[in-house]
Amino acid sequence: MRIFSGNANPGLGEAICTYLGTEPGRCEVGRFPDGETKVRILDDVRGLEVFIIQPTCPPANEHLMELLIMADAARRASAGRITAVVPYYGYARQDRKHEGRVPITAKLVANMFATAGVDRLLCMDLHATQIQGFFDIPLDHIYASPVLIEYLHKKKIEAPVVMSPDIGSIKMAHSFAKRLGGSLAVVEKRRLNDAQVETGHVIGEIKNRNVIIVDDMITSAGSMASAINVAKENSAATVTVLATHGLFAGPAFERLRAANADEVIVTDTVPQKIKPEGINLTVLSVSELLGEAVNRIHRNKSVSVLFL
Repeated sequence: MRIFSGNANPGLGEAICTYLGTEPGRCEVGRFPDGETKVRILDDVRGLEVFIIQPTCPPANEHLMELLIMADAARRASAGRITAVVPYYGYARQDRKHEGRVPITAKLVANMFATAGVDRLLCMDLHATQIQGFFDIPLDHIYASPVLIEYLHKKKIEAPVVMSPDIGSIKMAHSFAKRLGGSLAVVEKRRLNDAQVETGHVIGEIKNRNVIIVDDMITSAGSMASAINVAKENSAATVTVLATHGLFAGPAFERLRAANADEVIVTDTVPQKIKPEGINLTVLSVSELLGEAVNRIHRNKSVSVLFL
């Protein structure tokens, strides 16, 4: 087995290798003078199982191309099987035609993986679970919930109310509420465009309660900041924000700082390169969870025990 990482999140790749007790594979991932991606695998991979750890987080195009070219290089070097470990799968929002003359980019990217020579994918908390059906190769979809739930249990939050910031995250919120022994609430929301949302009232009782707002990702934080404000307007005792993928694009930090949640919790599927001022940001590692999934895939053991 060889484990390689691109430039998207090398720290996560190293942590996974540490969990597995192996050294990271040696490869060069850089740029030609004209900006094109340059890849060279330095270790022999002939007949071996290769894992390429690379979330396609921003800049998504750059990291996606790195992953595809690394897979092609491994295939042409006669790797036995190539598994792409993509903790954050970019372009997942474009999973259907919601209006005329738009692409289904999530399917296009799925096709690109197969064309590049990827034999199997390992993903975490896909934005739309139906994306699994876009692939004609095996895909293991696991969740960060075991790591997040363990952290929340240690905090011993009394009588929590798990709140979904919109209708689309109700299933995720219900799962967290059940495992935390709390109740469920939902924020009514209407999206105005890609960056703006209009938030309505709360369905559920949150007055004087400890509210945990859960979502799969925080991008520009428009929905999340609105949900925090609504929770406070409805007299929540504390407000904790929880998401697997912390993209924090554009005005995200400014919005979260203004909303002033008690704590913002994300995982390291996307690297957090700065510590934002005025935000109590906690980053939990999913390296052991991903490492165990890699170990089970390599040994041809069931991964379903991780589907929590």
